[in-house]
Amino acid sequence: MYAIIATGGKQYKVSEGDVIKVEKLGVEAGETVTFDQVLAVRDDDAIKVGADAANATVTASVVANGKGKKVVVYKYKRKTGYHKKNGHRQQYTQVKIEKINA
Repeated sequence: MYAIIATGGKQYKVSEGDVIKVEKLGVEAGETVTFDQVLAVRDDDAIKVGADAANATVTASVVANGKGKKVVVYKYKRKTGYHKKNGHRQQYTQVKIEKINA
């Protein structure tokens, strides 16, 4: 059994027991979070999409909050002497999928 959820502007295919990194949710480690924006649910025999999966939810527990690897942003314009180096570390929340309620 798996579900496709949407959070943080992205879509994730999750099963029970999976550990995924999503955009920062603002929830402390150890707490539970419920994803109610479920796009599809696949059981053993059938798949539910659209209005059939509208009342489905996915329950997960927050494992940790952290920052991803550094991405270097380098801007450069030739012949003018312009260059600018900048870095960015995206914040994430690591969650473990506990239950898919279809």
